[in-house]
Amino acid sequence: MILPIYAYGQPVLKQEGERIDPMNYPELDQLVTNMWETMYAAKGVGLAAPQIGLALKLFVIDTLPYQEEGKEFRGLKQVFINALILEESGDFWDFEEGCLSIPDIRADIERSSDLIIEYVDINGEKHTETYTGLNARVIQHEYDHTMGVLFIDHLKPLKKRMVQRRLDAIKKGQIEADYRLKFYRSRS
Repeated sequence: MILPIYAYGQPVLKQEGERIDPMNYPELDQLVTNMWETMYAAKGVGLAAPQIGLALKLFVIDTLPYQEEGKEFRGLKQVFINALILEESGDFWDFEEGCLSIPDIRADIERSSDLIIEYVDINGEKHTETYTGLNARVIQHEYDHTMGVLFIDHLKPLKKRMVQRRLDAIKKGQIEADYRLKFYRSRS
């Protein structure tokens, strides 16, 4: 089932997610299936549980579409549960990022090129893996969501002021996207 994506301004996007027990979380397989369907319908490469309104340490990524024959880059399709970045290293590099929760805003974000991450997969098996390049970047972006951090939080103050009007429009529900968004409605 395709779920609405929570838009900028929703409080859940600024909360640190809770750890979950994949062997006892109710209907985890269905939740992950819904996350894949939602991500693909919105043409994303990653989706974190807070983006569908759940403050959990859970995200999915699929960079396989960026894998080119004969190129070094190997795409990755993976579910990450209770992820913990152990180390970020390598050169810092800028790359334009966007976010399904913040439509129509893109910006160069500086991140480390390499990371070591510990996580549990959908079967409850623990892994410690090293990722580089685009895979590392997408993981860092989605991991940030589980920590209550958005890519715009990495912007320099001047750049953030430059996009503030558009952020305010998103927060007020005054934008459209090619997928369902759930906007914050204050109780005032």
